[in-house]
Amino acid sequence: MKSWKVALLPALANTRLTVALDNGVGLKPHMGWSSWNVAQCNAASASYALATADKFISLGLKDLGYEYINIDDCWSTKSRDSSGRLVPDPAKWPNGIKAVTDRIHSMGLKFGLYGCAGDKTCAGYPGNEGHERGDVDQLVSWGVDFWKYDNCYTPCRQNPRPQTCTSPAGSTKTWYAPMRDAILGVQNTKKLHFNLCNWGRDEVWTWGASYGHSWRMSVDNWGDWASVERIGSAAAGIYQYSAPGGFNDLDMLYLGSSKLNTNQEKLHFGLWAITKSPLVLGLDLEKISNSTLDIIRNKGLIDINQDSLGKAATTFRPPGAPAPVNGKIYPYWAGPLSDGVVVGLCAGTSAGTYSVNFKDVPGLGGSGSYEWREMYTGQTGKGTSASFNIGLHDMRVIKVMKV
Repeated sequence: MKSWKVALLPALANTRLTVALDNGVGLKPHMGWSSWNVAQCNAASASYALATADKFISLGLKDLGYEYINIDDCWSTKSRDSSGRLVPDPAKWPNGIKAVTDRIHSMGLKFGLYGCAGDKTCAGYPGNEGHERGDVDQLVSWGVDFWKYDNCYTPCRQNPRPQTCTSPAGSTKTWYAPMRDAILGVQNTKKLHFNLCNWGRDEVWTWGASYGHSWRMSVDNWGDWASVERIGSAAAGIYQYSAPGGFNDLDMLYLGSSKLNTNQEKLHFGLWAITKSPLVLGLDLEKISNSTLDIIRNKGLIDINQDSLGKAATTFRPPGAPAPVNGKIYPYWAGPLSDGVVVGLCAGTSAGTYSVNFKDVPGLGGSGSYEWREMYTGQTGKGTSASFNIGLHDMRVIKVMKV
């Protein structure tokens, strides 16, 4: 895996380094649910999609902005039909895909499916290589809104192609282009959200915005603290590539994992939110705990993630603070909002008292007084600083506005 060095925030008036694929989609980080972490292939069905859509309504998630019901790998049969078309597995989709998308659309939600740039998907189902335009035409006919595009069984110097190639025969930029072009070719009929799942290869953050609307910037989140630490710390160095129309995707929110405690879930969600990652739930909403439900329904954090400015937070180093350590969650984060600045305080390596002087925060600076609100505790205050006792692996997220 490629290593990153943590970059400290030089200024909050950063400009995007690439030109977005601007078709009006993905102006904010997408929010929703993905099936894979729930039951892998067994969750790629109409019943899971419709049950989750119902939960979006009953749990109040739709009203908070969660809108995509995304089905991952294994939704099709193991082979194409005689005309080369993908075939939804009739055992999983007894009434077909369109009946499900129509129902989900009637609820005011959106529906997504999964494909792969290679000749097979990661689970061994038909890939999209060489079939890009025809497959996109099928997606349009079914009313699909979102297309996650994986990177298994792609061109490789190893023969036969392995699921995960360690010696690629080229760049992911090359084999993601045909699907990008196919999606552009139908945009007058249907505007699809194109999610590039190339595992952060080929520095996708430097070119992803000209290909799609979100891009995975790392290998998978495995649902443990090491994954949160690895992915979250890496986000600091590529913050400038996120902007309306295209965002760094830190992978699914693995909340509800037995490998994470409540503090770790709060930091996981909070850091994903302020770095403007898509907020995609990878859990079974039938079994969600009250504590996890409280986290994913935190309206203050969601509002920060969905702020219209669309600029990601990154690290900053206050006077006297230690230097960042590569691969560890740094304590001090900040990012601009349309009506203020968000400050994140992370107890990534030790519990303790964490304080911030607002004059040291990029985007605030100078003298003056500020008012602030912390999103997990609801605590509010006015003044020139704020201080919190934070447990190990917990986080506080403060919205700060100048008075």
